[in-house]
Amino acid sequence: MRKTLGLAGLVLLAACGRADQNMRQAADASANGGAPGVGPTAAPGVAFNYRYAFRLPAERIGAVQEEHAQACEKLGLAHCRITGMTFHRGSDEDVQAELDFRLDPTLARAFGKQGIEAVTHADGLLAEAEIKGEDQNGAIAAAGRDAAQQGDTLKKIETQLARPGLGAGERTQLQAQAQQAREALQASEATKAEREASLATTPMTFSYQAGDMAPGFRRSLSEGLGNVIGALEWMLFALITLAPWALLALLLWGLIRRFGPKKASQEA
Repeated sequence: MRKTLGLAGLVLLAACGRADQNMRQAADASANGGAPGVGPTAAPGVAFNYRYAFRLPAERIGAVQEEHAQACEKLGLAHCRITGMTFHRGSDEDVQAELDFRLDPTLARAFGKQGIEAVTHADGLLAEAEIKGEDQNGAIAAAGRDAAQQGDTLKKIETQLARPGLGAGERTQLQAQAQQAREALQASEATKAEREASLATTPMTFSYQAGDMAPGFRRSLSEGLGNVIGALEWMLFALITLAPWALLALLLWGLIRRFGPKKASQEA
């Protein structure tokens, strides 16, 4: 009986130990901000889009959001512009906010890291980071080739229009072709300019949500509690299964002590 209870106790202790270890690891990640080593290296022709999601105590979101805004303003409009800001308070513990930037691509990675540091100094953490990149080299090159082709076509048409003695019908047809070439040329140049503009600035979004417990911490806590409950269920099953046999063995042991050979010899 004692061995059975001892085994169940060891299982319970082991499960508690795993849960405690999981919670400690999650707490350590929460304490250091949980920031992964993200941030692409220089990649010419790739347009990046950064998004960071932070979790902080509700009462500190406003101050951190203001600190991030001031950090952008210090860089100057040539390097950082605030393009949007929201702040919503549903209750004292329900606060959500967002801040959107347009950054000099060469400063985006460092600005993101500084933003994470400001959050961790305010007892917050980085809950999620997403950095997407789109290679613009191919699109820019294709738009450039198309623009050059349309330019050559337009020059040939204009040369034909400059010939003397053109009939009215032929001139009308050439003028229509020239207009089509101009529109195609403008579209190709606009596409090229748009793609190049995407490389000139890097969009970045900071989102803030109230809460001092990271999702990973909650997940580890849930897993740890699951381990404890599983161990308790196993221990209860073992007790139900072994208890009758243990009671029978205890009863037989008592009968042997009371009526066994040693007891009979003493009476004789």
